Amino acid sequence: MAMGSDKAIKATAVGDERSRPSTAIIVLAAGASTRMGRPKQLLTYQGRTLLRNAAEMAAASLCRPIIVVLGAYADQLQSEIDGLPLQQVVNERWTEGMGYSISAGMEALKHCDREGAAKAVVLTLCDQPFVTASVINNLVTVFCSTGIGIVASEYGGTVGVPALFGHEYFADLAALSGAVGAKQIIAAHTSDVVRVPFSQGATDVDTTEDYRQLLRPMLPQTL
Repeated sequence: MAMGSDKAIKATAVGDERSRPSTAIIVLAAGASTRMGRPKQLLTYQGRTLLRNAAEMAAASLCRPIIVVLGAYADQLQSEIDGLPLQQVVNERWTEGMGYSISAGMEALKHCDREGAAKAVVLTLCDQPFVTASVINNLVTVFCSTGIGIVASEYGGTVGVPALFGHEYFADLAALSGAVGAKQIIAAHTSDVVRVPFSQGATDVDTTEDYRQLLRPMLPQTL
């Protein structure tokens, strides 16, 4: 594995898909949206729900297989992603924190990738509306060009998801529990992290005010 020192890189080309190691993607959408007061996965932006948008961006990316982790409101959300080339999994322990959603996604990956083809996995959330297929593909490109084990998005003075983790971190991801998320793994391995600038990653939708701010550019100026 190539050595790195927490440096920022921006890839500029996708390259030949056939030469790339397989990269899976897990879309995390299990939360109860307690700060929002209603399922934020079903909030609409530019004609699609946040969940549908995240799933479609994953489907448009280079990543396969695609796993979407549901939890709270699973019964309401499943129809939102019907017809897409993905596997749904329900985290029954969604009340206990993000860590269990990540481990549930990794368990599903193990079962749908029995031959161990996946050499990396991208973790992404459904409440970051500006994550596109190009953003996801850029993580894969950087991983392939550097060989460094973690490729994380940089925004708002921090690094986080969407982020890619090489196969050597699969066991760490699978062992997560409670409120501990992938940032703990990133923080513990800073010498093996490439930071990819993604300023729009700072926009996420947790509260009614966040959603109002997201929609504001779309509202008539007279309102």
